[in-house]
Amino acid sequence: MTRYEKGIRTIVHDCLGTKRGERAIVICDRPKRKIGRDLFDALVASGAEAILCEIIPRRQHSEEPPKYVADLLRSADVFLIPTSKSMTHTQARRKALANGARGATLPDVTEEIIARTMSADYRDIHRRTVKLTKGFKDAKRIRITTKAGTDVQIVVDGRDFRLDTGVLARPGSFSNLPAGELYVAPAEGKSSGIVVFDASFSGIGMLSQPIVIEIEKGIAKKIKGDRGKLARMLDAAGPNGRNLAELGIGTNDRAKITGNVLEDEKVMGTIHLAFGDNSTFGGKVKVDVHLDGLVLKPTVEVDGKEIMKNGRLLA
Repeated sequence: MTRYEKGIRTIVHDCLGTKRGERAIVICDRPKRKIGRDLFDALVASGAEAILCEIIPRRQHSEEPPKYVADLLRSADVFLIPTSKSMTHTQARRKALANGARGATLPDVTEEIIARTMSADYRDIHRRTVKLTKGFKDAKRIRITTKAGTDVQIVVDGRDFRLDTGVLARPGSFSNLPAGELYVAPAEGKSSGIVVFDASFSGIGMLSQPIVIEIEKGIAKKIKGDRGKLARMLDAAGPNGRNLAELGIGTNDRAKITGNVLEDEKVMGTIHLAFGDNSTFGGKVKVDVHLDGLVLKPTVEVDGKEIMKNGRLLA
């Protein structure tokens, strides 16, 4: 059995804990057809009553699937969504969880990513992420700085942090796969500062030069270094596309920077910030875009207390 095949098995058995007779659905698109088929075959082998549904690729991340596909998703016990454009931040996914489904999205996943990252010890990732969460209990303000020039204050007062650990045995459980992050929707309209993204960005990939974003009152006011591409993607969704939607911290020790943000944002010792939709994880902004950017070697202070120094967790 190859590492990729073991990774597929880990997803179906270890992460989801799929049981015989459960209703399962795999939603894929043409670029991810093979991975979708492999996940479907593994679900069938587990005894699940599985459906494989291939949709036309969405135009951008967070665009909703067709309504009849959303209806299928909502009727499932278990779902897996390997697609070229992310369905993580969609109402279809959110409503499926609210109806008792559990599952994972795998946006732009590759066989290489599955082979490498799904060999991680997800119980260890779970423990590490839970431990990190304690440092953010009752957090109000988070300051992030880097030697590259990032200096931003993120206001999270009143917002709950979410865990993405890959442990999905309970109804309503959800994760990206590969997993490994702690994340939150910042309070809208309150965060400000400069962020230097120096690793990768959704929709762009690996960065040949940093993208610098000036955030004012929770909005990406100025974007430099992207030759207009990022601004166009965010602005295509309307004014709310520039909303500061997410702060996340990676906790997966097997993940590495590849230019694929699905994996990049899980790399231990990095933080990521996203712009656009946050309505599916505690925010108030609903818009058809959600794009993440990576920041390397950050120092993170929670209400004045350092919990990460130059990319190294202190607790």
